Parts: sequence; C-alpha cells; structure tokens
Amino acid sequence: MQSLREGRWFKLICGASFQHLPAIRNLTLAYALAGADCVDVAADPAVIHAAKEGLAAAAGLGCDRLPWLMVSLNDGEDPHFRKAVFDPARCPADCPRPCETICPAQAITFDRPTEGYSGGYSGVIESRCYGCGRCLPLCPIQQIATQSTTITPEMIPDLLAQVDALEIHTQVGRLAEFRQLWRAIAPVVHRLKLVAISCPDGDGLIDYLRSLYQHISPEDSPLPCPLIWQTDGRPMSGDIGAGATRATVKLGQKVLAAGLPGYVQLAGGTNHHTVPKLRALGLLSEESTLGDARRDHSAPRAEDLPQPAASTFIAGVAYGSYARVLLSPILDQLDAIAPQLLGASSPPPHADALPHFAPDSAGYDPLSGSPPESIAPPPAHVAHVAHVAHVAHVAHVAHLERDPDLLTQAVARAIALVSQLKPQPDLAIAPAPAADLHLATESAPPSQFSLHHPPAVEPVLLKPG
Repeated sequence: MQSLREGRWFKLICGASFQHLPAIRNLTLAYALAGADCVDVAADPAVIHAAKEGLAAAAGLGCDRLPWLMVSLNDGEDPHFRKAVFDPARCPADCPRPCETICPAQAITFDRPTEGYSGGYSGVIESRCYGCGRCLPLCPIQQIATQSTTITPEMIPDLLAQVDALEIHTQVGRLAEFRQLWRAIAPVVHRLKLVAISCPDGDGLIDYLRSLYQHISPEDSPLPCPLIWQTDGRPMSGDIGAGATRATVKLGQKVLAAGLPGYVQLAGGTNHHTVPKLRALGLLSEESTLGDARRDHSAPRAEDLPQPAASTFIAGVAYGSYARVLLSPILDQLDAIAPQLLGASSPPPHADALPHFAPDSAGYDPLSGSPPESIAPPPAHVAHVAHVAHVAHVAHVAHLERDPDLLTQAVARAIALVSQLKPQPDLAIAPAPAADLHLATESAPPSQFSLHHPPAVEPVLLKPG
C-alpha cells in the first residue's frame, strides 16, 4: 500500500499460465530481494507453493518486507490463459522450425533431452509455455493451435485463501461473464488485501470499467480492499523491443484521465523504457523519483491513511516477459550446473571467495546484450546477499541460493529494473541508507540477519505536469 500511494509499486508477472516451478520459485526469490511489491502467478496450487518457497527463501536471506502474492483469473477467452499445442509427428523433416527459434520461454523443443523425460522429447513443454502466441503465425503448415486453461468457480475460495491479492482479466463487452465470475469471488473478497482488474483497450472501455466498478463496489457494499486498474497495452511483448511500451503508456494515460476510483498500473509491453517514458510525460508521482531521500520516519503509517478516490499519477508498473527474460540467462546457468550441485556434499562456498559484483553485468539488456542506459547500475551492497546465502538450508538443486554467485547476479539484474521505480540509496541523495543489509558471519544464526526497509510517509499527490 505504501508503494501504491507513493507511485513506486513494482509487480513481477510470472504469467497466468506459466507453470515452470523452478523458474517461478527463483524469479520470486530474486525479485523479492530486489524490493518487488507483488508477485503475480498462475492460479495453480503447485505454482502458488513454488512462489511461497521463493518468498520463504527470501525471508531466510534477511528480507523483512516480502511482496504480496497474487493470482490471476479470467472471465473468458484471454491470451494470458492459453498454451500452444501441436503434433510434432506432423512436422516436415526439412522444416527450419521457426517456432523453436522464436519461443521466448524455450517451451518448444525437438529431439532433445528434457526434464521429466528419459529420452528425446519433441513438442511444447507445457509447463514453460505462457501463451505469447509468437509461434502461431510462423508455422509453415499452420498446425500450431492454442488450448485455454480454466478455473472452476468451486476452486476459487481455496485458491484465494492461499494468496494476498487477486487479478481479474476481462475485456470490453463481457459484463455478464464478469458478474458470473464475481459471484464466486465476492464471498471471500474480504480476505484479500488488493483486487486488480486487467483490461485491454477497446471501444467503450471507460464506460465498461465504470460498470465493473459499480458492480464490485456499490454504495451499499463498497469493495473492502484497494483496487488497481491494470492497463494491458500490448500483452506479453516487453522483451520484443523499446516500442512495445508505447501502447500501455497511451492506455494508462486514457484510464488515468477518466478519474476512476482506485490506482492505475501499467502492464503489457513494459520494459526498461517504460519508466523513463512515464517520467518524461509527467505521469509519475514526484515522490517516486526521490526514493528514500525525503522520508520522515516519524510520520503516520501509510496503511493508517485514507485511500484516494482516484489516482492523479501512474501508481506502478508490472513487468512480465521482460523481467523474466532479464534473468533467464542466469537461470539457464543454474540448470547447467545442477548436476554438480546435486553431487555437492558441502554448502556453497563463502562469498569471500567469490568475485565481487560488476555493475555492467547487472544492467544487462537481454535484447542487445549490453547495459541499457536508462537502467542505472544497482548498488554494490547487493553483492553481499551472497554472504548470507551459505547459511540457507537448501535441498533442491534448482534453488538459486545454492550458488551465491548466481544469486548475486540475479538479484543485481532484478534491482537494475526495480530501481527505476525504487531508487537505491547510492543512486539518490539520502541522509541514511534505505536498505541496511546486516552481513552474516559464519557463527551467526540466520535469525540475526535482516534486510530492513524504513517506513515511508504519504506523499503530497501532484497532478501530472
């Protein structure tokens, strides 16, 4: 709530149909340590459990302010809730396999050893596919189709009991379907800390969103938790290029101008160009550009202050494909050394024996291979996460904290993105560090380590410009 009110809200989107459990766990761990406010995952008990393992690992490494866990539901057909399917036996022998090349999730493979299979596997690795659809138009014989995933209303109460927040994906013209879904949500909505509604642009969008708000928050029974309007500009495209962010920024401006009750948060095409674009247009709260420098620690807590009727600035940004691709080279390295870790009988080496963090590697751009200028290098103290990694009890080879060097690199890259909305202490003028990481010693128990984030004050809300 503090981050939403200050316009510094950062959400990691793992994917509404992404079910690769090791990646979900390790992405959650890295972005939690980097300061994310929310992690959005598929409404799948196994996925939720994997994300919670990542949160528990972050807590074990000293993170004292964990992000909220969110699940996504849909009221009808939606690209976020689908997976690619095809019969590899029909593929021509001389096919150049453009589907395999284009897939950003490495979810399409041919005749290669794959996790869970004893021999070579061909086709779509279901757990990795998140429905981006980039493979669909490229198949020479047009045999790739999609299969939607659905959640029955009976499953919803149990799923929502395991998380902090909910996101509902809808589209203009689906008010009847939305109402049907809300009937299953309404009895348990009081358990949630936040509800988000994600909708792409369309004719009559603002009137449709107003209708949704009147349904979920009538005067005689207002919504018991804050509401986010997620502007889904160009779904699952943030890793394609700089221009992918234009649609979501434009849609964010449109929804913001409508003055709807609640907060406005961008998604769909977000990448490292998004925040600079917002700042150039005057759409960010001034507080979000100052970070911890102007915080008054004696002020009232953010949760004790009233929620504004409507946003006057973009409250936050959600990152999906770009945030995942940013860390995928590190997770690939983790997979490559997994057999070595499996055979290791001793804990990972102490961080003193590891190379120190290199700022240029943290600013890595997965598209060009070079640091994007718009992402400032993260503070060197992120390297010290490795100092406490060796005390974590780890049993599974896919755990990122098993290798402190890779953990350091992953958190550094995550911070490079998060710090655009949440400036780090050495990237802004600050009288005191905003995050005080107490380093571990070999004799100190994990309970003595803490990653402390001081409280912030409610900002003065300024209109754009």
